[in-house]
Amino acid sequence: MTAAPLAHADTLVLDYLAALWAAGDDLSPEARDDLMSTVTGYIALRRDLADDPARVLTRLGPPEQLADAVRRGGMATHLRLPSPAPAPQRAAPASGGADHTAVALLIAGGFVLPVLAPGAGMLIATGSPSWTPMQKAAAWILTTGSAAGALLAALVLAGFAGGLALLILYLGACAGSVTAGLALLAGLKRP
Repeated sequence: MTAAPLAHADTLVLDYLAALWAAGDDLSPEARDDLMSTVTGYIALRRDLADDPARVLTRLGPPEQLADAVRRGGMATHLRLPSPAPAPQRAAPASGGADHTAVALLIAGGFVLPVLAPGAGMLIATGSPSWTPMQKAAAWILTTGSAAGALLAALVLAGFAGGLALLILYLGACAGSVTAGLALLAGLKRP
């Protein structure tokens, strides 16, 4: 298998890079690698812009000058590519009245209407951008899990009707929504 001959422009670039490698022979390996990657990146960028390789190499200057610039403690200024602009910071959504209503329904509403108020609170919390999907899922599990556990306990304790059993069921139904409300309150993003 034979390789196709290199184009003249490719030969110019390879010769330039070989001369640059030789000119930076006394640099530390890190500095030499940084110089080589910067120059090859510059050449690749210019070639992508359809610049003539011979003109790009002329703009770079002699390899010895680039190596001397690194020896003096920096990269040649014409090689420094602009640093990418930092990504814009997305402002955290301010928690509003609906978020606080959801937390209140989960914590206090569970004592007034044990199944309905926490369900309403979770519906409000689900539509809010203030909590992550993971926080919302955990709150749903806590809320529905305690209600389901209370229903199961009610079926088990149905034969043992008494005031203490009903109080335990009531507190069991409220426990999950209170825990979910406290967890969401702690995770509520403050403006």
